[in-house]
Amino acid sequence: MVLNNAGYSLVGTIEEATADEIRALYETNIIGPTSVIQAALPILREQGFGHILGTSSNIGHFTLPVLGYYSSSKWAFEAIHESLSEEVKQFGIKVTIIEPGAYATEFGSQESLKFSGNIEAYTDLKAEFFKSLSTFEQGDPNATAQALFKVVDSENPPLRFHMGSHNLPLIKGIYAERIALWESWDEVSRSAQGN
Repeated sequence: MVLNNAGYSLVGTIEEATADEIRALYETNIIGPTSVIQAALPILREQGFGHILGTSSNIGHFTLPVLGYYSSSKWAFEAIHESLSEEVKQFGIKVTIIEPGAYATEFGSQESLKFSGNIEAYTDLKAEFFKSLSTFEQGDPNATAQALFKVVDSENPPLRFHMGSHNLPLIKGIYAERIALWESWDEVSRSAQGN
């Protein structure tokens, strides 16, 4: 089993973050886990089985203001692991993306976050964002081990595993809105086919 659990959050608007800050985020959140996967795969292929678990986030399905670059790194992380699952199942290797919601850990604390720029025009937006974060109900990290063991021990583990009680209702609502929007534009979308 391989567990990829590295990452940090870059806090700042799309306008504020520098190219170097974005590169550093992607080095940690994308290139680092990919390097671990590439190092482990020859061993897992040779033994004919294995399980790669990658810690993403429920934010791998949606975005929030001020966390756009962090969100984008999780979307990329999810896409890489989804492709990986199709590539390696022929070798008996399973892949699970762990998607935690808010948990009472150091992740997300002022000490663990990296901040970009400070354009005054976004001051109110950021204040509102941090105020909303303080209202999130946080999960107990001590309660997660047994759930993760069930995933690891499963004959058919899920590709995506939501961790926490708030993820599924939140994500169902987001996808319902997306589908409704796509359906409302379906006639125009079909016209773009040119038939």
